[in-house]
Amino acid sequence: MLRWRIAIQEYRGNMPVVHKDGNIHKNADGLSRLALPNDTDNSAYVPEEASPQISIEEISVTDLKTTFFEEVRSSYTQDKNCSILCQLLTKDCEDNSLIHALDEIWKKAYDEGIFHLLDGIIYQITKHTCFMKVMDRSLINLVLKECHDSPLSGHLSEDRTR
Repeated sequence: MLRWRIAIQEYRGNMPVVHKDGNIHKNADGLSRLALPNDTDNSAYVPEEASPQISIEEISVTDLKTTFFEEVRSSYTQDKNCSILCQLLTKDCEDNSLIHALDEIWKKAYDEGIFHLLDGIIYQITKHTCFMKVMDRSLINLVLKECHDSPLSGHLSEDRTR
């Protein structure tokens, strides 16, 4: 409280400074924290021009067998857009005929650079900068089972399994 009184003493004039408990005044909670500068001394430093690397937002542990990942990879051959994406991301070049063969929504996402291929599995960057696996709809029930029923599993929000 004293810190704030000193900081605003030249501006406040005759205004009283009154403490409001955080439980009552929740909307100003973020204002009461000092912002840390984005420099190398800060442990949460993020370079302004970050390279397109995969950042780890969470670690999830499940006992998925390698056959699951093989199923995901093989499901790409049955889906036109996933098959084309695998070819484009493996070549790491722009083949215009392949790009034009993608459905419009997939083409737009590819142009935005949100797809990455790691170990033969396509990942999509979401709005929260986390990576999600792209897979066939037939595998969604298996993923949901693993993310909810396994004793070692869990997820942080609905975005993980949409």
